[in-house]
Amino acid sequence: MTFIGVPVDSVGRSGGTEHAPAALRELGLPAVLGGPDAGDLDVRIRGEDRDPETGIVASSDVLATTSTVRDAVAGTISDGARPFLTGGCCSEVPGALAGARDALGRVGLAYLDGHLDLYDGTTSPTGEAADMPISVALGRGPAAWVEEAGGASIAVEDAAIVGYRDQEESRAYGMLQPEELGPGLTHLPVDDVRAEGSATVGERVAAALGSRGQFWLHLDVDVLDQEVFPATDYLMPNGMTWEELLQVIKPLAWAPSLIGVSLGCYNPDKDPDRACGRALVEALRTSLSD
Repeated sequence: MTFIGVPVDSVGRSGGTEHAPAALRELGLPAVLGGPDAGDLDVRIRGEDRDPETGIVASSDVLATTSTVRDAVAGTISDGARPFLTGGCCSEVPGALAGARDALGRVGLAYLDGHLDLYDGTTSPTGEAADMPISVALGRGPAAWVEEAGGASIAVEDAAIVGYRDQEESRAYGMLQPEELGPGLTHLPVDDVRAEGSATVGERVAAALGSRGQFWLHLDVDVLDQEVFPATDYLMPNGMTWEELLQVIKPLAWAPSLIGVSLGCYNPDKDPDRACGRALVEALRTSLSD
């Protein structure tokens, strides 16, 4: 896989998750991926004001980042390689999916995240782009962002959101809920993942998405419990353990139909001894090795 850094943080300030690509590079992630290091994209998100039209913080930088990521992913796939986007935050996802769609046509998404990320510019309590990537990918987010991504990148039936646990909060803010998207969306809160069995869920999602074509895998580290991985910005209890995450992710990582991966929301500023970063690199090594 080709390592591509996406040094952005949708809070709009320097620091935080935009430092993740450099930190994970130093910890040896490109070598784990076994492919070239394409360096970092020339992207940043700066500004703390919400755009009155889109409702997004630093809206112009978010749209520019989407365009840059889209081109990079499409080019990498067209060259016969599989991109591994190292964010940064989840605002990278709409560009990644748009690029995969541009190169391949129909694509699916396996989204491992502690949040549903179905907000828009009105319902998001923060205006941060990382609140909205799935709504944008489905064509339901802020219109200017959807347009920048070339329209919807995935269909509802080609998406699986796994491991979320923000149902109560998201309903309170009026976020679009999975059941409002119509039939076909696979969505499994973390308690349902445990009830079914994490390995079974990973195998089922990989098989379902693979049966329709190629798919993208996104991992937001806040799918892990706050005690397991504290080096992220939106901490929540009742998240996955490392073992549960590995059981879900390994069938997805080894699926022949996997076309690319993105990683988000590791904040090395909250990980001064790099314990979380090393654990993350080791988990990816375990996931990607036979």
